[in-house]
Amino acid sequence: MIATLSYYHEEGQRGSPFGVSQLKPIQMPHMNMEALFEGRRGFTTDQWREVLIRSIGMEPAELDAEVQWHLLARMIPFVENNYNVCELGPRGTGKSHIYKECSPNSILVSGGQTTVANLFYNMSSRRIGLVGMWDLVAFDEVAGISFKDKDGVQIMKDYMASGSFARGREQMEASASMVFIGNINQSVESMVKTSHLLTPFPEAMIDAAFFDRFHAYIPGWEIPKMRPSFFTQRYGFIVDYLAEFFREMRKRSFADAIDQYFRLGDNLNQRDVIAVRKTVSGLLKLLYPHGGSSQGLAKEDVRQCLAYALQVRRRVKEQLKKIGGMEFYDVHFSYIDKETLEEHFVSVKEQGGGGLIPEGPGKPGVVHTIGLSDKGMPGVYRIELQVTAGIGKLATSGLWSSTAAKEQVKIAFDYFKANASRISASGKVLDHDFHLHVVELQNTGVLRDLALASPVAFSSALLGRPTQGQMVVLGDMSLGGSLKRVESLAECLQVAFDAGGKRVTLPMASAADISTIPAELFTKFQTSFYAEPVDAVVKALGVE
Repeated sequence: MIATLSYYHEEGQRGSPFGVSQLKPIQMPHMNMEALFEGRRGFTTDQWREVLIRSIGMEPAELDAEVQWHLLARMIPFVENNYNVCELGPRGTGKSHIYKECSPNSILVSGGQTTVANLFYNMSSRRIGLVGMWDLVAFDEVAGISFKDKDGVQIMKDYMASGSFARGREQMEASASMVFIGNINQSVESMVKTSHLLTPFPEAMIDAAFFDRFHAYIPGWEIPKMRPSFFTQRYGFIVDYLAEFFREMRKRSFADAIDQYFRLGDNLNQRDVIAVRKTVSGLLKLLYPHGGSSQGLAKEDVRQCLAYALQVRRRVKEQLKKIGGMEFYDVHFSYIDKETLEEHFVSVKEQGGGGLIPEGPGKPGVVHTIGLSDKGMPGVYRIELQVTAGIGKLATSGLWSSTAAKEQVKIAFDYFKANASRISASGKVLDHDFHLHVVELQNTGVLRDLALASPVAFSSALLGRPTQGQMVVLGDMSLGGSLKRVESLAECLQVAFDAGGKRVTLPMASAADISTIPAELFTKFQTSFYAEPVDAVVKALGVE
């Protein structure tokens, strides 16, 4: 209770001058959920969503529908046990507000040094830490998080995976959800191209196994910076009532709601399935608490929640692919309608990449290749060649002042001049000048291997014939024309697929590596093999 006291004294007054003028409860004495469910039936879905958003102080009329979904996602850790989520974005988007102000059952831990004893279990006092005392533990400013204990991150990983942890002889369980909030200091576009969207985390936490425990990644950059008009002046639930509603819904589960109407696609592993089910369950608890059971929900209501859950989990998986490589190649999430058997794929907007290699035939002289950069990262590169009348000279640009790259192109040009007659009897190399330009499409660094893709570009430009639609040329060669196998073939093919490639041509030396490529990935391409560089030109251009 919060008591407002008054003081009034007159000379000769009998009794105390102090009085209680107002009593305000700060915790609901009980929660009548049936009354709430009955009240919910009087609202449409949109109206109820607006009530929830106004209850946390925001005005939905000023916010796009996608932003409203993100605000709902911030509430999921309140209603779902052991739910792990991160939100990174610009400053001033209200990331920490709900966890600090909207429930007495959550705690916001400011970024900085923490201990296993404080967070999990104090072995000296034999008292459980924050995860046993609160429904939700949120970490603000993740860049500053550090553990004094060496095993801190490992214990956190164990807890996030199973809801339990071991300290000494004690094995304990807790249900607190974990929320990680942080700021992104550069544009999302540059982070997608040059690194990953989990970069703000401290180095000790940059670990694929740790991030794989995240059930969702809320894109904070899609939420606008707070302005006065975004704060509501209209009615919503008081905080005490809202918090008790959240806590009561933690006792229920809608995780099996998906199964009545949909089946998840093949790219989701067990952790992905658990994450998606938890997110769907949390959203349904918030939006349709009156459903009674997951079987009483409408198909379209479940579908909307499922599509959002797949999106926020895929965002996690896309970053894992960059950190952990081919172990996390399966990022093309989908759901299948049990009634129509139609499969629907869900994408994340910021990942893009699908249009890097455009559909249909390109221009003569334009060749797409994928290989490892000087940083060891696979990336997409486009070679553009211009041919003019001349005397057989070669000019280069876009090679980032790299001597090695220029040397590779020189090797390719010498080979091309020596073997041009084998490609076309009508092509006169010495009657033309060539200008080769290399475009780095993903900011991955200088391409190591240009010697094989360049002769394809020279031939394409000289013959005026484009490569086959969505063709990717892989491989490298020496000055004498000896072929080299493709390094990190599976990773390169995954990058090719994500960029929009549908055809690939590979050296025969890489045939032995086919067994290392997941079957689901390899079958996405129309693949041809070449035995020598001239054969690569023939396969890439589709020359008979």
